[in-house]
Amino acid sequence: MRLGAIIAITALLASCASPPLPPSSVPPEVTGGSRPGDSAPLPPPMQQGKSRWVAVRWAELPGFEEDALFEGWNAWLKSCERPGPVFAPLCAEVRRLSIASAEEQRSWMVKRLQPYRVESLQGAADGLLTSYFEPVLKASRQPGAGYDVPLYRPPASLASRKPWFSRQEIDTLPEAKSALRGREIAWLADPVEAMSLHIQGSGRLSVTEPDGSQRMVRVAYAGSNEQPFRSVTQWLFDQGEGRMATPWVESTKAWAAKNPQRVQQMLWSNPRYTFFQEQPLNELDTAFGPKGAQGVALTPGRSIAVDPASIPYGTPVWLASRGGAANLQKLVLAQDTGS
Repeated sequence: MRLGAIIAITALLASCASPPLPPSSVPPEVTGGSRPGDSAPLPPPMQQGKSRWVAVRWAELPGFEEDALFEGWNAWLKSCERPGPVFAPLCAEVRRLSIASAEEQRSWMVKRLQPYRVESLQGAADGLLTSYFEPVLKASRQPGAGYDVPLYRPPASLASRKPWFSRQEIDTLPEAKSALRGREIAWLADPVEAMSLHIQGSGRLSVTEPDGSQRMVRVAYAGSNEQPFRSVTQWLFDQGEGRMATPWVESTKAWAAKNPQRVQQMLWSNPRYTFFQEQPLNELDTAFGPKGAQGVALTPGRSIAVDPASIPYGTPVWLASRGGAANLQKLVLAQDTGS
């Protein structure tokens, strides 16, 4: 499922000058739309990569008093497995507060963090939110019987040629085909489903092994050819096909069934190509997503992909959206790469 919504994001920066909150203390009831301890002078704006951070009051965070913080805390605990230098000093307290009440967690955040509204350098505070997910697809370890769309591990020459071959060149040039020979993880039956997997960056495969047994594995992002991404649905729109109805994979597959002679042209309209690594799936893994760019497992609904130059990995972020399929007001963690 994809959702589109206008969002405002508020990054929470460690404010190490404030003393930590004792584990058993709970502040008095909040009244008047503000919180105790949130009255100090605000620090000046600062630039972070392609973004401008503007300090705000906690009362400006929509839904801050209502979020089920323990869900976001689970993602924060994951970030503390590989923390960056800014938030590493707080991880002992984050772990200690994992069994605290939501009110204790909120109070600690007010004591120890300073919220900043994240804007563009031009001052725009709104952005576009899209969600991503792990498709579950049928696959085979061997080609044939309808399974002829390979998923590849990164080629050995990936780092020596930037950008690497485009999607069309991978399908047509002998040099590219030779570099990928023997790098196949598994084969899928449908090229549109394979494209979806390339776009999402990870997925789960129900794989038929050579002995006929079934196994569930995860394929996680391992790199790309660093070619520009082009939207397949935008290409179809530009061809006069109109907007693809959601879910776009199913509507695009329906279009492909009616236009088999143009499927390759559609796929080649997106030069970006994703390479994968296989990861085993145990019972614990199924509760989390694949490892994101921070190097920790993603938490469903609480991990976001960011431009790390603008929002460093491990930064707690307050997400507020309006429109689209849902309104979201919640604590999330920057743990993966986006644009």
